[in-house]
Amino acid sequence: MIYTVTFNPSLDYIIHVEKFRAGQINRTDEELIFPGGKGINVSIVLKHLGIESTAWGFVAGFTGKEIEKRLGDMGVRTDFIVSENGLSRINVKMHSDEETEINGRGPKILDADIRKLYEKLDGLKTGDVLILSGSIPSSMPETMYMDIMKHLQGRGINIVVDATRDLLVKVLPYHPFLIKPNNHELSEIFGTEITEKDDVLNYAGKMQEMGARNVLVSMAGEGAVLLTEDGQSFRAEAPKGKVENSVGAGDSMVAGFMYGYMQDHDYQKAFEYGVCTGSASAFSKELATKTEVEALLKNSRKCFE
Repeated sequence: MIYTVTFNPSLDYIIHVEKFRAGQINRTDEELIFPGGKGINVSIVLKHLGIESTAWGFVAGFTGKEIEKRLGDMGVRTDFIVSENGLSRINVKMHSDEETEINGRGPKILDADIRKLYEKLDGLKTGDVLILSGSIPSSMPETMYMDIMKHLQGRGINIVVDATRDLLVKVLPYHPFLIKPNNHELSEIFGTEITEKDDVLNYAGKMQEMGARNVLVSMAGEGAVLLTEDGQSFRAEAPKGKVENSVGAGDSMVAGFMYGYMQDHDYQKAFEYGVCTGSASAFSKELATKTEVEALLKNSRKCFE
């Protein structure tokens, strides 16, 4: 079974304003509302691909109830912890001359809420997949990802981590099954600019030396690379298409990779599904569907070396 964790879920209010002008009244010409958060995005895309998962995390207030309702309407299984403090956040994402985001804070997570999460973690079984992704609210320990991995060490659970900088580096000694930084995040971690695929593979190798088992690195319009625990390396050019919405593309890549891997544990297949699922979401106003992913796979064979 796959479980995703989103510590700070949201309602994403996505609007389009033809020409946004600060200090003036602006009117939208398109509006969409989705349940948001990196782990939630992974669960939604997995559902689209035909794989069941359970979305975990913390919700609060009427916005939290709406997040649960919308996910339920999509057929996504949830088992959230309801916090008594505050409201689940609303994130505003505006598309205009530039793409602008205003993200809410979310509820304060109490120690009692965290203990309930650990109770759920203790129910995981050997072979389960746990996907940890996104930022950690200020009310929670900064070491939360590391603490979870330490708690689950030695239990045969495949843990995927999609996080930035210190959050990612601190989990490496606990050997995550998969990490998915982008090349800019690698650059921040190692203090150097990394733009070429050869350099990305070199630094992905350093991440393996630090403990990661498999390293999948997205490079936006430049494609992606994968370095596997059995010594294989893969490269891909970015599939061709018009980018409609970059939100959720990285999460979709994680979902696509795990979908491909779970078919027959073939890393090349997992890589191809990951790249095409991420791109399919980028080319759509919503998260990728299986039809969109398979069409892109069929038409993008030349992208893979």
